[in-house]
Amino acid sequence: MTAKLIDGKATAARLNALLATKVAEFKSQTGVSPHLAAVLVGDDPASAVYVRNKQRSCASAGMLSSLHQLGSATTQSELLDLIAALNADASVHGILVQLPLPKQIDETTVLDAVTPLKDVDCFHPENVGLMVQGRPRFLPCTPAGCQYLITESGFETAGKHAVVIGRSEIVGKPMALMLVQKGRGADATVTIAHSRTKNLAEISRQADLLIAAVGRPNTVTADMVKPGACVIDVGTNRVDGKLVGDVDFAAVLEIAGAITPVPGGVGPMTIAMLMENTLTAARLQTES
Repeated sequence: MTAKLIDGKATAARLNALLATKVAEFKSQTGVSPHLAAVLVGDDPASAVYVRNKQRSCASAGMLSSLHQLGSATTQSELLDLIAALNADASVHGILVQLPLPKQIDETTVLDAVTPLKDVDCFHPENVGLMVQGRPRFLPCTPAGCQYLITESGFETAGKHAVVIGRSEIVGKPMALMLVQKGRGADATVTIAHSRTKNLAEISRQADLLIAAVGRPNTVTADMVKPGACVIDVGTNRVDGKLVGDVDFAAVLEIAGAITPVPGGVGPMTIAMLMENTLTAARLQTES
């Protein structure tokens, strides 16, 4: 059996085309252009690429974007001053602080400083709390992209056993919380596995839906996958200059029922969901 490929690139392209139409309608009705402000601190090449991709997506959707680039020696106080200025700028609807930040800056303090209405990454405790209660203002971009791909692939999550490998605040925890909610793409029985989990392969083999989000290449091998399972690979790792996921793709391809590739799987969907959140933020701020 060879797994069905879940094409995130094609799905994101369809979503972006729909988004461009929604943005045009919003601008026509309100005279407001949704605006995403990206903050990039330091000179990490990968971060710079991610920010450029997000700026291109904004342009394709007809939204405004601005880049605020700071040096690697920037202090936390200087960064917080910039965040405060962007919070106060009514023309800015979404604020994206590109991670990671330099070691002298506390990420939690900075992310908490973004006003919740402009927190399009859904990192602020207020937005996380709303998501936990099942009444989200925004959904975190990568888990939302995963959920969209799962439903678009035709996989029925209701009543199924989902195993999420990874417990990060950005992917693992919110992904599990979203899958356990009520509604489309949810209603699953969820297990969270992590670095301290014993008998990981035994647990992962129980999964009808397996989501790998640990940031280590080839963590998920063929013997860890239930035949016919839906496998979502969130990993983005560089190995010998090549981008690979957390899943041993070639081997698991022969076991799974459906699988996302890396690249071309979850990555494009993360950016698509960021664009959706920016439009939502503009709507909320225009209506308030």
